[in-house]
Amino acid sequence: MRIIEFKMERQGLVKIGDEIDITAHEALSGTSYIIEPAVAMSCCYKGRDRLKSTHGVVRDIKQNDRGYYVVAEFDE
Repeated sequence: MRIIEFKMERQGLVKIGDEIDITAHEALSGTSYIIEPAVAMSCCYKGRDRLKSTHGVVRDIKQNDRGYYVVAEFDE
């Protein structure tokens, strides 16, 4: 299992237990992942840290002064 955190701008776009699909977006600084349909975005990961799975489950949603964060689990 692998845990990835995504930044979500608004509350209520996903809930704990939801199954999610992600897409990868390549950039010079690495690969970031987006929960579709454009719900939340991860930080950039280098090539060796890339996800192999494109399907996961929301395990937690955290809120702090910077916004909402989706914690998702992927089979790896």
